[in-house]
Amino acid sequence: MTHITLVAGARPNFMKIAPIIRAVKQAKGQGQNINYSLVHTGQHFDRNMSGRFFEELNIPAPDVNLGAGGGSHAMQTAAIMVGFEKYLQTHLTDLVLVVGDVNSTMACAIVAKKMNLPVAHVEGGLRSGDRTMPEEINRIVTDSITDYFFTTSKKANENLLQEGADPDHIFLVGNTMIDTLLSNLSRLRKPLIWDTAGLSEKEFLLLTMHRPANVDQIQKLESYLRKILAHSRGMPIVFPVHPRTRERLQSVSIESPNLFITEPLGYLEFIYLLKHAKAVITDSGGVTEEASVLEVPCMTLRDSTERPETIELGTNELLGTEPSYIPPALEKLFAGIWKQGGELPFWDGRSAERIVDHLIHLLQICA
Repeated sequence: MTHITLVAGARPNFMKIAPIIRAVKQAKGQGQNINYSLVHTGQHFDRNMSGRFFEELNIPAPDVNLGAGGGSHAMQTAAIMVGFEKYLQTHLTDLVLVVGDVNSTMACAIVAKKMNLPVAHVEGGLRSGDRTMPEEINRIVTDSITDYFFTTSKKANENLLQEGADPDHIFLVGNTMIDTLLSNLSRLRKPLIWDTAGLSEKEFLLLTMHRPANVDQIQKLESYLRKILAHSRGMPIVFPVHPRTRERLQSVSIESPNLFITEPLGYLEFIYLLKHAKAVITDSGGVTEEASVLEVPCMTLRDSTERPETIELGTNELLGTEPSYIPPALEKLFAGIWKQGGELPFWDGRSAERIVDHLIHLLQICA
């Protein structure tokens, strides 16, 4: 039986891997010769950042957890590589499938290729052009050794072709993160903060920040918060705080009756807030995708994005990384002239099915 090893390690990975697991099970149930194992690298080890997602998204317990969380990028990558190599030495597989752009993605792709195993990359070809971002390095390195690319957009295909990828190994399938979003809309959960903060639909702002360029400089982080508060017209601001950001916030002295800081939320709770927010201010690429599909105005605190389709077709706009750009964006929002989103090709909830169909065909050819 054809065996695929799926790799996940950080919160965004779980949203991307869950529909692939369902699609593999569905194909197997229909008589296809395919099976999988799930390796959790342990890159995110906080329960809110990892554990709850397995329960909420109905992901089976991983076959192994490498426990490689914590430490610097180099330490974490090395730990993942050592653990994954040991796993593959005792567990036969026909292909290793990695998703996204986190350290686990790159580390496991390298290990697999050094063991002469084919690698498939879900979300291949995404490029921001900003090599100061660790994720951009992970994308470039992973794609340089990947055998099969499953892409989310035509732009990703173009990036891969420009870098010399085999066009016969590039498959535009859509966005598995949107598969997860669409399949869970009927299961969303109202978080406790909804009642605690007295929230109502489209009458609050949602805020997420975790990227080093935005949160590592305490003065800049404080400036962001002051600008948002000063121009939010008193509207509640809900800020689920990433563990990285929480450390920095301890040095920021801002208190406001309309700022509600919470722990990281589970997936079903976070999407509930996103769906009902007036707008989201974020530096997360994944949130820009979800906001665009949900048609929620999205302000991205970055100078570039690897997901240009969220700007061209979605509700996202790049504000840049200067806090001074926030006030005019909020004025535009409150004036009711934020752009409307449109349909994003292949973001229809069936991306994982297309991936598995391709994998079955490819592995039959290689057998």
